[in-house]
Amino acid sequence: MIGVLIVTHGEIGTAMLESSRQILGVPLTQVATLSVWRQDDPDDLILRARELIEGIDAGDGVLVLTDIFGATPGNVVSRLLEDGHIEGVSGVSLPMLLRVLTSRNGSLPAAVQRAQS
Repeated sequence: MIGVLIVTHGEIGTAMLESSRQILGVPLTQVATLSVWRQDDPDDLILRARELIEGIDAGDGVLVLTDIFGATPGNVVSRLLEDGHIEGVSGVSLPMLLRVLTSRNGSLPAAVQRAQS
């Protein structure tokens, strides 16, 4: 199963993940969030993100979703990407997250495509 990491400003990602749990009504595994605050050091964020990725990657890769391209969360994500193993998509929304969470048993490129659709 593909892991999912949500990297957003403040608690946006945490709120979306909690809403997803409520909507889907099932426990969600291999999913984590990283909240980014103005005072955070980007290098520390990258280390924290890598630790989270290690915890949710079962070998099928990780899709990292972020809120705004070009902002700190997106810049952190761009430093984590590994072609074919860790992919990223910006513009995360609740419908995007639900699509990704309900179809994580395929390939990582397919998950990227579903997130972008």
